[in-house]
Amino acid sequence: MRRVRQPDSRRSRLPGRVAAVCAALALLTACGRGAADDGEGGGPGAPAGVTAAAGSATSVHVMWNAVTSGTGVKAYQVFRGTEKVKDVPASEHMVDVTRLSPSTTYVFTVRALDTAGRLGPRSREVRATTPAAVAADRSAPTRPLDPRGRVVGSRAVQLSWSAARDDRQVVSYDVYQGGTKIHSVGGSQTATVVTGLRPGTRYSFTVRARDAADNLSPASASVALTTPGSDDGRGTAPTSFHAATHRADGAYYLDLDWVAPRTDGVVTEYQIQLDGQPATSLVWGDAPPRGKATYSFYLGRDAGAHHRVRLRAKLPDGTWGGFSAERAVTTGTDGG
Repeated sequence: MRRVRQPDSRRSRLPGRVAAVCAALALLTACGRGAADDGEGGGPGAPAGVTAAAGSATSVHVMWNAVTSGTGVKAYQVFRGTEKVKDVPASEHMVDVTRLSPSTTYVFTVRALDTAGRLGPRSREVRATTPAAVAADRSAPTRPLDPRGRVVGSRAVQLSWSAARDDRQVVSYDVYQGGTKIHSVGGSQTATVVTGLRPGTRYSFTVRARDAADNLSPASASVALTTPGSDDGRGTAPTSFHAATHRADGAYYLDLDWVAPRTDGVVTEYQIQLDGQPATSLVWGDAPPRGKATYSFYLGRDAGAHHRVRLRAKLPDGTWGGFSAERAVTTGTDGG
């Protein structure tokens, strides 16, 4: 999941280039602190960069920076006051806490749990106040207009938009990267900085407004931005990729296995390329494999047919990762 932080409202009135640079520098500094492992006895440190913002009259969006640990972080625990309300996988660094009461101030903290079972210290406390409930409000806000964006480095962009209108009040804005919601900002904010991107990659962002009754506006027009630099894709490609064939009922099948790329989230879709052309898409439902994955599909009935195969993952941010190594197979061999 991509780390996002809204600039201070006073900063957003600076000239565009200055505002973007200031916001990016502030966020990158916070992210650097979040990577520190300052827990005692080698355990995980306290999450840094924790923020909380009301998403509606009954929900608050909490997010934080990733924590590193010598044994690896297994999960995060989110607390409302002294009560644990959410367990979040290590690959995710934000969550919507729901079923809250309107017009109420809540205090949140986050703790990291490593794979050795050690629980780190609590983060600093952050507060968020939910707005008043609005009875029988079925009118959604208007779509945010005039979305704009600028690149502020090979791994960050700044987004801004014009405020939406609502018959009551816009409480928050949801920011999407592709079809994936990546963050929420308060209804008074009309700018944010997105970091953790890949160099040399094209991204598409949209924004939707939300009111206190959880009515969601249509999406804004999309903002397409390409980060500078180059990315050979190796960091996002499936690894340990193997291919073989087998024969069943007079036909040949291609058997694939690989290890999912390490990403900031769960990979649910792959594209398989056969002989240089897209052959099929593989989409998992509720429980996609996080480690080794396997898949087989029909090739044909002819023995001695030569094929080249590789695959790539659709990343949680909506972009395609790099291709795996290419493998060559021949029907009637490899045990087929």
